[in-house]
Amino acid sequence: MVNIDTVYQKVLALANKEQRGYITPQDFNLFADQAQMEIFEQYFYDTNIARRSPGNDTQFADVDDMLEEKIQIFSKYDDSTTIAAYGVGTLPSYIYRVEEVIYNEKECEILNVSDYNKVKNSTGLLAASNSRPVVNISGGVIKCIAQDGAAVTPTEIYYICKPLQPSWTYVVINKKAMFNGNSQTQNFELHASEENNLISKILMLAGVSIKQQDIMSAGQGMDMSRLQQQPKI
Repeated sequence: MVNIDTVYQKVLALANKEQRGYITPQDFNLFADQAQMEIFEQYFYDTNIARRSPGNDTQFADVDDMLEEKIQIFSKYDDSTTIAAYGVGTLPSYIYRVEEVIYNEKECEILNVSDYNKVKNSTGLLAASNSRPVVNISGGVIKCIAQDGAAVTPTEIYYICKPLQPSWTYVVINKKAMFNGNSQTQNFELHASEENNLISKILMLAGVSIKQQDIMSAGQGMDMSRLQQQPKI
């Protein structure tokens, strides 16, 4: 987890180095959310590239392990009690990507729409059963069938959840916003190693917003330095 006040203070210090501009708390929170989601979504793209790239197995294993460590922060599961609340239908918005679905201790086969419909309308060995439950997830909607094509409710869903939206909370004292950590404060949920990455991305977003090339360039410089230090995928 990355402390949101630490990031904001560093962003302000860099942005105000030569009175280049002020980033309001409202703008910072918007930039912070976008930066966090960009980094989060990049994990899955990088993981896919790392696993498909030929070359040094040890190097790619190291990259894969590093990415897996960052993604595991968001690995969660819902049990039968939680699933019963939303049943078979629209998945909760906090679910980013479903990894595994279980029905009565049997792993469900996750199929695309076409294959799911074929199985649903099949009989005999091709049909779904209690020992071979089948699932389709499309457009945020989950469908699960088992014996005789009957719709059933999964008993466990393992998934990657979305990071919570970061929020730098404050009070105004002498016309100046001062950090006020309270129950509404939300730190970044990313791995601690992403602090500099967050700062550089927020600076770039802020530079575009307030049309200050120097601020955007500062963020780009930090980003290039970070990329040069990372192992090549």
